[in-house]
Amino acid sequence: MLALSAVIGLGGGTLYFLGDGRWTVVEAFYFAVICASTVGFGEIDGLASVPFGRAVAVSIILSSLGVVAYFQSALTTFLVQDVIGNRLRTRRMQKMIDSLEDHVIVAGAGSLGSYVIAELVATHTPFVVVDKSRSHVEAISRELKHKVPFVLGDATLDVVLQSAKIEKAAGVIAALTEDRDNLFVTISARGFNSKARIVSKVVSPDAAQKLLRAGANAVVSPTKIGGLRIASEMLRPTTVGFLDRMLQAKGKALRFDEVSVPEGSWLAGKELRDVPLRRAHGVSVVALYKGDEMTVNPPPDARIEAGMVLVVVGEVERVRELRRVAELSDQPADSVRSS
Repeated sequence: MLALSAVIGLGGGTLYFLGDGRWTVVEAFYFAVICASTVGFGEIDGLASVPFGRAVAVSIILSSLGVVAYFQSALTTFLVQDVIGNRLRTRRMQKMIDSLEDHVIVAGAGSLGSYVIAELVATHTPFVVVDKSRSHVEAISRELKHKVPFVLGDATLDVVLQSAKIEKAAGVIAALTEDRDNLFVTISARGFNSKARIVSKVVSPDAAQKLLRAGANAVVSPTKIGGLRIASEMLRPTTVGFLDRMLQAKGKALRFDEVSVPEGSWLAGKELRDVPLRRAHGVSVVALYKGDEMTVNPPPDARIEAGMVLVVVGEVERVRELRRVAELSDQPADSVRSS
């Protein structure tokens, strides 16, 4: 519109100057509008007798056509790339989300949710983000250099959680700003999926028990965690620095993780020294969990039992491989302890 107005303004001013009082300002600009719009009302009186008068009229017509053509081109580009393109990308993304199973749904991609997403990307965990802002999620995607699958909408609405395939999800992380919104997400998610693990952010201490009663498996207070982190930075800076470097290391991600020992696993009944986890799988066992009992830094003769959880440290891919191996009933050849 600015370009078209400039053409009309320049053309009308030129005609008025060339007319030398033959036309009023209104008449000169009116004829410029007629030329720019190409409606064909005919020439203004006396135009043929004014030197370069018709040349100016032709210039106005051609310039306005160029401006309109550019506008149409820009509009077409906007419609194809932004509107139609976004719809096609959304459709492809929804098709990909529909194929997911045992994924994690992250409700909220704010300052807290962005760190959650970064960790899920680093550990190669399948996930879907639910957020109201497309630009916000796309900014996170560019920052992580990873395509972030997302559903655009309000995570407190049932239909939005269903679009994220809540029925097939392994877990839900409620990371919205307000406790009441996280409560709605928790209630809805538990209603759709009774087996999913639900972890919720909590702001007010009073809301923690409500979230747990609503179906959350665990609640996390960023304020409490932040306070503990500040104290740890003061009391044990080297240890905190080690954990930071482990979490932020480029390339192969090193994590503390857990491996469950199911019934019938070849690991059940064996002592730690008979299972070369460090040599064959590149992980070290730092603790054993059985129910409420915990053994930290277990001795070599500690016996692994079915239903036990091994807390290990190792590369993400190696831990993932160990989980697969732990589900086998027969001991793999590469896990046999050499004499």
